[in-house]
Amino acid sequence: MKYFVFITVFLFQQPLYAQHKDEQAIRQILTDQTTEWNKGNLEAFMKGYWKNDSLLFVGKTGPHYGFQTTLDNYHKGYPDTAAMGKLSFNIIQVKRLSPDYYFVLGKWMLKRSMGDLSGHYTLLFRKIAGQWKIVVDHSS
Repeated sequence: MKYFVFITVFLFQQPLYAQHKDEQAIRQILTDQTTEWNKGNLEAFMKGYWKNDSLLFVGKTGPHYGFQTTLDNYHKGYPDTAAMGKLSFNIIQVKRLSPDYYFVLGKWMLKRSMGDLSGHYTLLFRKIAGQWKIVVDHSS
């Protein structure tokens, strides 16, 4: 009976651990993005995104597709470290949608000498080739 209880508990804990591990990986991507942004390194910041023409970024000017387009738009909007300021994220919710998709809701804040900015974001993460990547970013 003791072994049955152990095996039952072990089997039921596995999916919870896997979800927790995936959520940790997603949170780490956001932490890494914050670090790279605050160093002024947009290319390294973009490592969290899907490097594909189907990447969707929705901002104040509407939807834009593509990894390179998104990077180019970041460079236009934030041409130097003064414009970039210091980024912080407040993660409100991380929700597993399926084994390959997570939804993230949060708030972003930029502390800048030229005036602070803030807004909210929703992210859709997809597991691609074993790695979590942002495939949709809606930031306002």
